Amino acid sequence: MPTDVLPRHRGCPIRSVRIRLPEQRGELLARRENGLDLHHLVWRLGPGWRVCSSAVLGGGIGPRDWILNAQVPGGYPRVDPDRHLAEIAAAAHLTGPGAGLMTAADVTAYTVAADEGVSATATCGLGVRGWAAVPAEGIDGPPPPGTVNIVVTLPVPLSDAALVNAVATATEAKVQALLDAGLDCSGTPTDAVCIAAPAPTPATGAGEPFAGPRSRWGARLARAVHVAVLEGASRQP
Repeated sequence: MPTDVLPRHRGCPIRSVRIRLPEQRGELLARRENGLDLHHLVWRLGPGWRVCSSAVLGGGIGPRDWILNAQVPGGYPRVDPDRHLAEIAAAAHLTGPGAGLMTAADVTAYTVAADEGVSATATCGLGVRGWAAVPAEGIDGPPPPGTVNIVVTLPVPLSDAALVNAVATATEAKVQALLDAGLDCSGTPTDAVCIAAPAPTPATGAGEPFAGPRSRWGARLARAVHVAVLEGASRQP
């Protein structure tokens, strides 16, 4: 299989190998990095898409041509995760603006669910899990990158408010799935969400105004995220 090599970082190249990913918009890529076999998921959206995300690279709301969810080793040693993600993206020939997530979870164990045009993909690493609201004295330094990462694609444009609403809906569905899986937590300290939708055009107007769990597209999003996270969380030890 073809291999792409990045410029060296600390004397070690990053190689990216393409693997066919059935029945999913994105791709699963494998790479050899610092002596470790790691994987990442890539969505090649192309122009004309907007993403709302909490991604470490390219977070916020704006045009994004791609999304990357990269596996990194536990006890992540680097202090420049945005640059690291940019290097991985370059090896996958991703160009233009994009959003990059990272996780210590096994990316090959990703789960996917679809509901009437909405697709949700989750990678679930729940080794460091707990509740969002804890006493201040219960917070002891930065958490390791275990993470539940969720990437959702919708076929319709969303307004800015609806994009933000979609992030909240995805998060609500995630927590519901974790509880349904019998886990006593709301997630991990490093969970991230990406919502991707076509950019509004003069023909579509401002886009769908709502994405709450009882709106047409928000309900579909919630169901897809719930199924994907429930399957991933149910595999946790």
